[in-house]
Amino acid sequence: MYDFPPGLYTDVRLEKVFETKIDFVREDLEECTIREREAAFIRVFDGKRWYYASTTDPGRIQEEIDTLAALAGTAGVRGTVDGHPVVEKFSVSTGEYLQFTAGKSIVSVPKEEKIRLLTSYFPVFRNVPSLKLWRASYRDKREEKGFYSSKGSRLVFDVQRTGFVFSIELARGKRGFSDLFEKAGNCFSELQGEKENLERFLAECTEFLNYARPVKPGKHTVVLAPQPAGVFAHESFGHKSEADFMVGDKKMKEEWAIGKKVGAAILSIVDDGSRLGTGYVPFDDEGTPAQATYLVRNGILTGRLHSAATAATLGEEPTGNARAVNFEYEPIVRMTTTFILPGNKSKEELLGEVKEGILVEKVCYGTGHSTFTLVPTLAYRIKKGKNTGPVNISAITGDLFTTLGEINGLSDRLELSPGGCGKWEQTPLPVGFGGPYVRVRNLLVQ
Repeated sequence: MYDFPPGLYTDVRLEKVFETKIDFVREDLEECTIREREAAFIRVFDGKRWYYASTTDPGRIQEEIDTLAALAGTAGVRGTVDGHPVVEKFSVSTGEYLQFTAGKSIVSVPKEEKIRLLTSYFPVFRNVPSLKLWRASYRDKREEKGFYSSKGSRLVFDVQRTGFVFSIELARGKRGFSDLFEKAGNCFSELQGEKENLERFLAECTEFLNYARPVKPGKHTVVLAPQPAGVFAHESFGHKSEADFMVGDKKMKEEWAIGKKVGAAILSIVDDGSRLGTGYVPFDDEGTPAQATYLVRNGILTGRLHSAATAATLGEEPTGNARAVNFEYEPIVRMTTTFILPGNKSKEELLGEVKEGILVEKVCYGTGHSTFTLVPTLAYRIKKGKNTGPVNISAITGDLFTTLGEINGLSDRLELSPGGCGKWEQTPLPVGFGGPYVRVRNLLVQ
């Protein structure tokens, strides 16, 4: 397809994108746009340096390849890539893997139907007296990607995501409350039938506004619902598992040594790009197939996330986690769908064993690395295994490894949530995260 210059490694990443953006403020349509584009990212490696280019004109790809090859030639190291450790790590992937075609494609859904879906939920908001402002947003994106390399990759695949978000602001007197209700998936049909869940969510938010009391600061047993458990896994552990943070950092590699005990024996954490959802990527942006990578298995650190370059540097194997937010950027090590594996208790059993503690149903924000912070929106006091009412919590914090060791209960059902991730200048990248209900002792609640 392309004339790849000898003596160099070259790959081309093609993107054909269709996306929809629809926004309402209350019931007033603010924006409805559909965009389509074709673009490409090209890179050449001479054994020492990478040379990059991007273009919105696919007809110029060969010209860009030749220009980059000429630059590599002037550096005086051309012809050294055969047997290079990084080049050896690149997969050779071929074939066509298109899932979201015909009736599954969001391209085939008229924009009027997308608007109808969103507006079908609007009547739910008309009977909430404390609701002061709400916004509705619909997004979808289908990407058909091609990947071609001088090693022999000839690959075509697609990814697709669609979803809506309702943001709400409630007020009663001087008290206020804000939160989001969202639903996302790979196909338009997955967005139907959320009316009862939205009504339940608004009722919970209203109850929280009216009856939430300040939490007693201190250390508590905390049960994290699947969404906050996933945010915790993503922010606190997933980012530390991205191997580019370890390259050139001796202390980080020692802290993050494979085989180290990092948590309770019941804890396992996985990143899996092959799992359908908003983090689904069957191949990464270097053509490496997706796989389930166990970051932690039974409390022991067993893996990390890699690109070809980080795998070569650390003497490990690529994991399908080299991702770029779009054609303007080089791929870097990123998560896909990161989650805590379920245990063997029902949710009711898990909560029933808590004499006194906190149930966190939802968080709006999280940060991580060696210490972490979670900012809850919906949280409840537990006494003798029962939910006894909502509590206001400003933050939950802790030391990562200490907290992983304090996990002492997991429910038996995995639930995933949609998310977006920022790293360096590449944001937002679609990801998924989740887990079961996770019970943790001795978390600092403020």
